[in-house]
Amino acid sequence: MPKEDMIQMEGLVHEVLPDTRFRVTLDNGHNIIAYMAGKMRKHRIRILAGDKVSIELTPYDLSKGRITFRHKDERPAPSSQRPPTYGRR
Repeated sequence: MPKEDMIQMEGLVHEVLPDTRFRVTLDNGHNIIAYMAGKMRKHRIRILAGDKVSIELTPYDLSKGRITFRHKDERPAPSSQRPPTYGRR
């Protein structure tokens, strides 16, 4: 297996840890520690507990992974209305 081949899996974020790390339960039942990919950090994509994510695992260490994608869920987005502004604009 070439070094650059990664194992693609899907999982559910179970717990949010410090330093953009997450405890993720994979679809096959294993628990791993995953960190957020650099592009996700760059674009400030938020990951919360309960989100479904895609993960890349290296064949050398199957207990750690990199979150590469956050799947959209069917929850309605919270309505964010800005409060009225008073005074000069």
